[in-house]
Amino acid sequence: MTDSIMSKAATMEIPINSNGDTGTLPEDDSLEQAAKLQWSLDEKVGSSRGTRDLQQVMVSGPNLNETSIVSGGYGGTAEGIIPTSSIKGSNMHHSSSSSSMTAEETTRGVAVEKLETMRKWGLNTYKCTKQMISERFGRGSRTVDLELEAQIEVLRDTKRKYENVLRLARALTNHFYNMVQTQHALGDTFADLSQKSPELRDEFGYNAETQKLLCKNGETLLGAVNFFVSSINTLVNKTMEDTLMTIKMYENARLEFDAYRSDLEELSMGPRDAVTMARIDAAQQQYQVHKEKYERLRSDVTIKLKFLEENKVKVMHKQLLLFHNAISAYFAGNQQQLEQTLKQFNIKLRPPGADKPSWLEEQ
Repeated sequence: MTDSIMSKAATMEIPINSNGDTGTLPEDDSLEQAAKLQWSLDEKVGSSRGTRDLQQVMVSGPNLNETSIVSGGYGGTAEGIIPTSSIKGSNMHHSSSSSSMTAEETTRGVAVEKLETMRKWGLNTYKCTKQMISERFGRGSRTVDLELEAQIEVLRDTKRKYENVLRLARALTNHFYNMVQTQHALGDTFADLSQKSPELRDEFGYNAETQKLLCKNGETLLGAVNFFVSSINTLVNKTMEDTLMTIKMYENARLEFDAYRSDLEELSMGPRDAVTMARIDAAQQQYQVHKEKYERLRSDVTIKLKFLEENKVKVMHKQLLLFHNAISAYFAGNQQQLEQTLKQFNIKLRPPGADKPSWLEEQ
């Protein structure tokens, strides 16, 4: 009935008088009553529906998992509704995927860096091997510092001769140590026979004292010779070896420098297109880097050779004087001069039995 009344009201014509005011028609009262009736019906239906919704919310409470977020303003379509459960799942998936992507990128970066290092090492090895083979067969040129090369050769020859001196001094020490031990045993035997042979007591006694004195002087000489051997060993296997290690680095740098120099010369003799010019610029940079490295190591070698020569003269002057004075005093039988030699060079003898390890070290 209400719908028929509203449709009738919508199709009525409203006459206007000469003053522009709406005229009063008999249907106006019925139209106003129909509107009031429709409003009261809508209000009752809405209040009853709101009451039921409120009661349902009070009993069960809102379900957060079913809560929806509407994109757009009021009255948006259902396409803008996004369930919150799908938002949570997508956030968790995005965080896990981003962390896995970060780990993957890190691993990939390390792998790329290693590959780049291997590539540079392989290229450098190839160039140096090519240069070394070219020099060996006389096809390639090499940078030569004649003065420095002569000094290096003198050092290597000196090291070989000093190693021979060290070997002979160690052999002398071993032989002399065995002789001192034999003299010590012989003196004990003479002393024992002096006690058990009354008719030869004096003769055995004299020899026992002589052997004990020789044994004591021999231990003093062994102290001097051991100090000589230790100093020569330090000079040869530490000081000279350190300089030779620097020389080896210098020779490697010289080989790399010549390899990149030859590479640059070959590129400069070729065509001058865009690609070749880029390669020439890169080769020029590498050449400059290895040139600076070569010159720096050459300077280091020169300085170390100078200091090594000064140190060698100082050390050998002292050690040769010690060796001469100790040997001369021992075979002259001058015990006082032998002991004075050790004091002069600040050599302290080890007490008897010091070379033998303790019972704790033997365990």
